Amino acid sequence: MKMAAPDFAALKAAIEPLDTAERRQVYREGKFARAELVKDLDTRYRWDLYWMAGGLHGVLPDVTHDYKDAHIDTALRRIVAPLRNATPTEEGN
Repeated sequence: MKMAAPDFAALKAAIEPLDTAERRQVYREGKFARAELVKDLDTRYRWDLYWMAGGLHGVLPDVTHDYKDAHIDTALRRIVAPLRNATPTEEGN
């Protein structure tokens, strides 16, 4: 199941303001909680942004779709560029 367009737009609107150059730098430098346990930094970063935004029910309190983690992660990959890139603005977000 793909994420419905209105749900994706709401998720994107909630995530984008949190995806700052400063926050990206903190993650690149490993200056966040439990950084030593992270195996995939990009995955950790996009899911941390997701939870900072309130998770799906925080962003879409009336969501009726049963989105699986894979559906959410696919949407997050479309919203959040990999950390190896310089800044959200330069990444086209």
